[in-house]
Formats: sequence, structure tokens, C-alpha cells
Amino acid sequence: MAIQIHKASLEDLESLVPLFDEYRVFYGCQSEPPQVRNFLSERLSNQDSAILLAADNSAEGLGFTQLYPCFSSVAMKPIWILNDLFVAEKARRTGVGKNLLQAAAEYSSQTGNARLELATSKDNLSAKSLYESVGYLLDEEFDHYQLPTD
Repeated sequence: MAIQIHKASLEDLESLVPLFDEYRVFYGCQSEPPQVRNFLSERLSNQDSAILLAADNSAEGLGFTQLYPCFSSVAMKPIWILNDLFVAEKARRTGVGKNLLQAAAEYSSQTGNARLELATSKDNLSAKSLYESVGYLLDEEFDHYQLPTD
């Protein structure tokens, strides 16, 4: 399977919306294509995230990753947070996920960022194996906390 990865634009919404909706359903959310379209339109229009889209030769969406900008005060440089990574079920175990991770690393480097960070659940062993296979290191120094505010 030939895989092309490019930075998504508004023209890619037709491919992105069903993938992003599937991603949310995977995490227990309701299917909400109109809200997904609005959310993605805002991200792309405002350029407040970078979405890398993997597609096959027929331009059918196979997967995506979404990166959000942040900053490292210690490094005094920008960083990217790899917040979302999803591969359509039919494209799993074909290299799409690995290619998206490599494209994200290249994009991070090309945009002058200090690093790329991600988090996953402790029991997501297949994802952890994939991340480690492309060079991600487990942070054993810091525990990450979150405070729900809604």
C-alpha cells in the first residue's frame, strides 16, 4: 500500500472528518460529524494545530496525527505536543502509524522545535511498542498530573 502524508488543509476535511469521528468513538465519545467538522475547521483555519494526514493513492484517508504547539521554558524553544494519533482499522499494521510518527518527527525538526512529546495510557502496550520503535523515550523523571476544570 502506497502511503502519502501531507500537512492537512481545509480541502482535506472530507477525508479528516470520518477519521477524527472514528478516533473519538474509539475513546468512548458519541459520533458527532458536524461538531467534528467545526472543530477541525477551526483548528485548520486558525492554524493553531498541525494535522498530518496519511492517504492512499486514491486520496482516501488512512490515518492522522494532530500536533499542538507549546513552549519549553528551560530550552527556550517551541515544542510540539503529539496529542492525537489514529489509524483507520483497515489500515492498521500496514506501517501507517509508524509513517505518521516519522512524518511528525520530520515536521517538528523542520519547524525548529526542540522536541516532540506525547502521552499514552499505561496499558496501551501496542502503542508504547510503536513509539519506542521509532525512538521515543519513556520519561522516568517526571509524573504528569492534570486538573479537570469543567
